[in-house]
Amino acid sequence: MLGDKIGSCTATATNKALPSHDGALPSFETTAEGSGTLAGAEVTIMATYDADMKADGTLDGECPNSGVVMAQDGVATFKANGLGTFNAEGGVHFVGSCYFQASAPSLSSLNGKCIVYEWDVTADGAATWELWEWN
Repeated sequence: MLGDKIGSCTATATNKALPSHDGALPSFETTAEGSGTLAGAEVTIMATYDADMKADGTLDGECPNSGVVMAQDGVATFKANGLGTFNAEGGVHFVGSCYFQASAPSLSSLNGKCIVYEWDVTADGAATWELWEWN
């Protein structure tokens, strides 16, 4: 069951084409940097994730523990998986789950929880990340 909203961040995302994993459909690498709030703390975020296009045009994305959240009192890392779809405006919409490992006291409430998210990126790279606790 979808729980309380626990975060909202805005970022700038940059894409790069990668060698295809299956020889036929494209793969992408996205890096993102931004800021917002998470678990009540003001944070800065940085992440790199890969996405492979599937035959139906959807994207299978993964951030394999290459996400960093920096708060005033320390850091957290995260890993995430998601499914993305392109929109008519040239952007992309992802939904998925992520898991945090926080050493920052302000972010420690995220440890051991499944967090679900929506990640939206416009064609010009403006991104929003909305997060909820999954109960």
